[in-house]
Amino acid sequence: MNRHRNTATILSVLCMGLGQLYNRQIMKGLLLVLINAAALSYFIPNLGQALWGIITLGEKTQGFEKINGLMQRVEGDHSIYLLIGGLITIIALILYISLYVVNVRDAHRTGSQRDEGKKAASFSQTWNYLKDKKFPILLLILPVSGVLFLTIMPIVFMILLAFTNYSSPDNIPPAALVDWVGFQTFKDLLMLKTWSRTFLGVFTWTIIWAVLATVTTYFGGILVALLIESKGIRLKKLWRTLFIIPYAIPQLISLLVMRNLFNGSFGPINQYLSYFGLGKLPWLTDPFWAKVTVILVNMWVGIPVSMVLILGVLTAIPKDLYEAADVDGATGWHKFKIITLPYIMFSTAPILIMQFAGNINNFNVIFLLTNGDPVNGKYQYAGSTDLLVTWLFKLTLNNSKFNISSAIGIIIFLIVASLSIWSYRRTRSFKEEDMVQ
Repeated sequence: MNRHRNTATILSVLCMGLGQLYNRQIMKGLLLVLINAAALSYFIPNLGQALWGIITLGEKTQGFEKINGLMQRVEGDHSIYLLIGGLITIIALILYISLYVVNVRDAHRTGSQRDEGKKAASFSQTWNYLKDKKFPILLLILPVSGVLFLTIMPIVFMILLAFTNYSSPDNIPPAALVDWVGFQTFKDLLMLKTWSRTFLGVFTWTIIWAVLATVTTYFGGILVALLIESKGIRLKKLWRTLFIIPYAIPQLISLLVMRNLFNGSFGPINQYLSYFGLGKLPWLTDPFWAKVTVILVNMWVGIPVSMVLILGVLTAIPKDLYEAADVDGATGWHKFKIITLPYIMFSTAPILIMQFAGNINNFNVIFLLTNGDPVNGKYQYAGSTDLLVTWLFKLTLNNSKFNISSAIGIIIFLIVASLSIWSYRRTRSFKEEDMVQ
């Protein structure tokens, strides 16, 4: 009774496409056989080399040897190229195995139909089925493949670098080989004094910055939105337009202009302060004032975003709730506390969490405004206003400390992911509770 199903399944396991050929699906079977042949022609010579490259990261360095009485340069193994090539081959193997599984399931399903007396679908029927029923999946094949090779593969590569000793000047291929060192990089980052002092200082400032930047912009946006929507305010459209201008201007331009405004020597802000006899402040050269400056500038850039979100929430709050509160004699503060704020928090809590996660990685404000300065003599390759992400940038591009920067990237991901998931799961938005209890 199950003769066709079992035979087709066994043949498709032995070779991709044979089960389809047995089920008299000639075009589909030939296509799968060709794909299988192309895949095998690639994996047979390359898979062993790829696995060897990932495991060993090379065995021979670049050097010079005496050949026929002459000193000639001999090319060595490039550990990074071996790692990247191995990852590409493994991802391609995963795709091949996935297609092989689909091939076996298709042959099994078609064989079962033949056992039930049904005719196997022709190539044109299969193609029409894919276009009609599986069209979204068909279109997603190319983007998913791009994500695998252009997003997932670089992320995995970055993670693996954290477990190597890849850094300048001692371990730069092909003059030297890169070796696997396990968790030694993380151990050095957290326990070696030259690195741990910098990491602890930068990490502490990153958390302080993320909290202050999120709180000031979020509640500043609430305040501005409430002021604009107040009954006694005229020309509300004008006020909305004026407050949205800082958001409409490209952030690069705004931050560079702000950097000149806060310049300690010739900046307009210090000149105005000197006119009133207040003296000049070291906005960008003193560690404390530099941190105050980046928070103030971030408020200028971030408050309009929160304001727009809050204005949309305020228009959605039922007016009868305020009317009922007026009948009960509630004050403006009580209406804000009991009605307005809960509605705002319920609607924007996920966005608030997203803003907090974004501020942890807020590269633009720090890099364009202070470049992480002023210099801190106690830190390793970092300044007083550097965040983890800007420190990572300096370690990678300016100092070639690739293993340390990869470890920092993993730590940033763990911090952002854990805090975001934990806080989001505690919000009422996630629990889908009703606003009115």
